[in-house]
Amino acid sequence: MTPFHAGLYQCAYYTTGDILSERSDSLLLVVTGLYGAPSLSAQPSPVVASGENVSLSCSSNLTSGTFHLLKEGAADPPGHMEAKPRMHAGRWWAIFPLGPMNTSHGGIYRCYGSLSTYPNVWSQPSAPLHIEVTASRPKDYTVENLIRMGVAGLVLVVLGVLLFQARNDTRKTHDAARMGTQRQQHTVQSGGALEPI
Repeated sequence: MTPFHAGLYQCAYYTTGDILSERSDSLLLVVTGLYGAPSLSAQPSPVVASGENVSLSCSSNLTSGTFHLLKEGAADPPGHMEAKPRMHAGRWWAIFPLGPMNTSHGGIYRCYGSLSTYPNVWSQPSAPLHIEVTASRPKDYTVENLIRMGVAGLVLVVLGVLLFQARNDTRKTHDAARMGTQRQQHTVQSGGALEPI
C-alpha cells in the first residue's frame, strides 16, 4: 500500500449485453503509518463511573489536519475532529468528549492524525488507551448529613433554652406565691388584720 491507494472505492459489474450495474456503496480505504504516532490521554481519568463524562485528548506535532478516534471492535465509523489552532509545547490538540458513560463506552481506543492535504493518509496509531466504566458512584451525603446534624443541634439548643426559661418562670411564680403566703402569715402573727380589697 502507498498513499496513492487511499480514497473512496466503488464496484460494479457488467450484465448480459455489457450493461453496467448500479455502483456499490462507497468504501473508504485509509492508509496508516506514514507519520509519527499522536498521544492519547483521558481526563479526568481512564476509569470513569457510569453516568459521568470523560474527554479523550489526542495531540500531535502535525502542523494541520484532522484527528481520528477509533475504538477497537466498534462497528461505528471513526469519530473525527478538526485540529484546533491551539499549540502547547509545539503540539496540536483535539478533544473528543464522551458521555454520559455506560458500559458500551468501555474498551480500547486509539487516535490517528492526518494532514489536511491528504485526509485519507493517517499517522501511526497512538498507544492503546483502555477506558473502564465502573458502577455508578454512591452519592456522597456528607454535606447533607452535616446540615441535618446542625439543624438538629440547633433545635435541641432552642428547646433547651425554652425548657430552662419555662422552669425558671415556674420557679419565680412559685417563689412569688410562697412569699405572698409568708407575708400573710407574718401579718396575722403580728396582730394585724387583713382588710378585704
